[in-house]
Amino acid sequence: MPRTKRLLDDCFLTDADRLTHHEAQALLRERIGPVVDIETIPLIEAAGRILAEDIVAPRDVPAADNSAVDGYAFAYADYVAGDGWFPISARIAAGHAADTPLATGTAARIFTGAVMPAGANTVAMQEDCTREERDGTEWVHIPPGLKDGANRRRAGEDIQAGAAILSPGVRLRPQEVGAIASTGKNDVTVYRRLKVALVSTGDEIIRPGNPLGPGQVYDTNHFLLTMLLQAAGAEPVDVGVLPDDADKIQATLADLAATYDAIVTSGGASLGEEDHLIDAIDALGHRHLWQIAIKPGRPMSFGQIGDCVVLGLPGNPVAAFNCFLSYVRPTLVAMSGGGFELPRAMMIPAAFEVPKRKLGRREFLRGILVTGDDGTLRVQKFARDGSGIITSLREADGLIEIDEDTPSIEEGAPVRVLLFTEFGLPPRSVSTSV
Repeated sequence: MPRTKRLLDDCFLTDADRLTHHEAQALLRERIGPVVDIETIPLIEAAGRILAEDIVAPRDVPAADNSAVDGYAFAYADYVAGDGWFPISARIAAGHAADTPLATGTAARIFTGAVMPAGANTVAMQEDCTREERDGTEWVHIPPGLKDGANRRRAGEDIQAGAAILSPGVRLRPQEVGAIASTGKNDVTVYRRLKVALVSTGDEIIRPGNPLGPGQVYDTNHFLLTMLLQAAGAEPVDVGVLPDDADKIQATLADLAATYDAIVTSGGASLGEEDHLIDAIDALGHRHLWQIAIKPGRPMSFGQIGDCVVLGLPGNPVAAFNCFLSYVRPTLVAMSGGGFELPRAMMIPAAFEVPKRKLGRREFLRGILVTGDDGTLRVQKFARDGSGIITSLREADGLIEIDEDTPSIEEGAPVRVLLFTEFGLPPRSVSTSV
């Protein structure tokens, strides 16, 4: 008679009943859309916000033909017909347009950004020219070889009147804010920041600043996730640490769901007797996703309580970090009006090897960019793969993504790398010698 199985040895189970990485992302993409209102703010405060209106150019940018350099403006027809010498008949500075057309056969001293005078269509750079005085008149010699229209910026060369510059859903970087400013607009309509309740769970979790008792650990995830939420454009609100108490967790989630756009939790997402988060979501609302065939980060949950989205992350910091970037960040950005943003991957040769790996799950290794002896960029994996090793996040430049069907990795083979900068995070500081 076979022995009754008493323990669930999950390390040896397959991932066949779990969602794949792409299935999880597809589910989230399908179910999530903008949930926040819009507001109009001063343009100077718009960096990092998500645009909620069309931006159309009311006029040409630049508004008139102007000089791209400090130099001398002239008519190209006079240039090709003469010997390159021109009397200087005008001086035009930026912000001060010429009152009269340029006299035939003459040149104007002109400065960068100044409006081209009528009759002129070409500019020579001042450092290429020679000046001399003849009978009280300043002359300039324009060197041969200039092309018609050289160093002239045409009206509308950057943006033409009526052109659509930006559309709703764009995250405003300094570049986009500058483009809006060039139209003369000094405010902008954006989506309100998503308000997210951030919850830590577990009797063993305490906040830094308190003495560490037996079996306790400091709440790394709170600080890690707070800054990841801010980088995603959300407004995180600290709800504190919840104990391993089923009634307390359920009551707290019910209250938070009535106030916040989303709830992000860490810990309490597994099958342990003290992991009550999944039961609370099931009791209060609906759970749409739980258990993903990835490493690290398998016990990731996604559900809703009323109109509030609940995203449950694993307790181990590396697993929480990986799940946030892969699933939580694109979900929150989509809820914020920005679409389901997925990062671009770079294919970089591996500076490591993996002789054999388990199939059926997607792995995310911590990757460190290195330069090979031949000067080419390569990626090395962090030596240890544990999901609680915070050092691996600190020393990494990104995640090495290995799909479900790759049995091994040979050194030199190209691998997918998701750089942390793709998620709005600053690059790792690298010491350099002077």
